[in-house]
Amino acid sequence: MVERVTATQATLELIEKLKKRHGNLMFHQSGGCCDGSSPMCYPDGELRVGNSDVLLGYIGECPFYIANDQYEYWKHTQLIIDVVDGRGGMFSIEGPEGKRFLTRSRVFTSEECQYLGI
Repeated sequence: MVERVTATQATLELIEKLKKRHGNLMFHQSGGCCDGSSPMCYPDGELRVGNSDVLLGYIGECPFYIANDQYEYWKHTQLIIDVVDGRGGMFSIEGPEGKRFLTRSRVFTSEECQYLGI
């Protein structure tokens, strides 16, 4: 199985810490407005997901969404969610931890693209 979104071990550890404090979580890949192009983390249900959002998969058992127009640009890449020191987006809940989520990516191989139908 080819995953469209994955997470580093450090990311999974931070997700677990945040889940203990905030309950179930959800992610949305920001499109570059107020908070740049960062993965944004919210308490589950706090961000309204619409028909123009695509569910890429799950990281740390949390749904990860991206806007359809952004998905069209990124569909040939696997998103790898990492965590680094520093303050992230003002709306993402990891900020007080002194950490921020960061999206890295890699281009899918031709075999993976074929598997995914892209």
